[in-house]
Amino acid sequence: MTSTPASTGHRRLLAALLWLSCSLGLGGHALAQTPAATKPVTLVVPFAPGGPTDAMARNLATAIKTYLPQGMIVENKAGAGGNIGAEQVARAAADGSTLLFGTSGPLAINVSLYNKVAYDPVKSFEPVIHIGHLPNVLVVHPGVQAQNVRELIAYAKANPGRLTYASSGNGASSHLAGVLFNMVSGTDIQHIPYKGTGPALNDLLGGQVSMSFTDVLTALPHIKAGKLCVLGVTSASRSRSLPDVPTLAEQGLKDFDVSVFFGIVAPAGTPKDTVQKLNSAFVSVLKQADVRQSLQAQGLEIATGQNPEQLATFIQREAGKWREVVKASGAQVD
Repeated sequence: MTSTPASTGHRRLLAALLWLSCSLGLGGHALAQTPAATKPVTLVVPFAPGGPTDAMARNLATAIKTYLPQGMIVENKAGAGGNIGAEQVARAAADGSTLLFGTSGPLAINVSLYNKVAYDPVKSFEPVIHIGHLPNVLVVHPGVQAQNVRELIAYAKANPGRLTYASSGNGASSHLAGVLFNMVSGTDIQHIPYKGTGPALNDLLGGQVSMSFTDVLTALPHIKAGKLCVLGVTSASRSRSLPDVPTLAEQGLKDFDVSVFFGIVAPAGTPKDTVQKLNSAFVSVLKQADVRQSLQAQGLEIATGQNPEQLATFIQREAGKWREVVKASGAQVD
């Protein structure tokens, strides 16, 4: 049958409408389901500029341009222990254009620690990738009569109320680590809160307190100088910075794992294909030698499990663990 001008025009019109519907997201894979090609992806850091979390995020955002042509910008949205930035991302459009560079606080601890949290770390986000963790260490003043964790526990039980541990404040990870230590070891080491890591470290160095749980980068210079003694790494695996120091789990505290983890999440409802594209881009970045070297120089242990499902399982487990620890600590923040 010979086509008439009218039927040819009709087919062209249908083809044009079909193309337009796919482009606008009315059928097929919508453009809105992928990060907008003309707009840089915003990576929200829920802390002030200049800190280690900010530095890691900017490192990744710079390197990812090779894999995300539209690029990525970092936006700092500090306040309420990371909750303000997390809430902003939870409310953002679920199209992959806004992500959160989250840590243990906003992604696991704060939901139990703060009285008012306007998001749920499990339900409000789509996990994208687990970046890694910053190991913590248990350090003691040289005057403490213990060379390892078993000796510390024995001394604490034989001398109740004599040992103290410093933290950077009520509800801080350095506080909750001590609560967890007391829970699993059966000790009653007294908590002394400070206003920040600096004052806590100064009193530990001066012998006013017995011990502390702090990040490896903060402790390392003092360990090397002999001013502090390291008894163990508090994360699940040994630290690259202190490869000869055993974990607390290796020394009898089964499954003891306290570290600051870093993960990237998108708003809940972000399409799976968008999440997968973002995950693939970050995985590629983390394979770059210069990026790995820079992150490891900051003390980061890069995660081995990097797919979204692994981060989802990890966040659920961490949120459950810290719920029990926060409850035992009695700490609450308005």
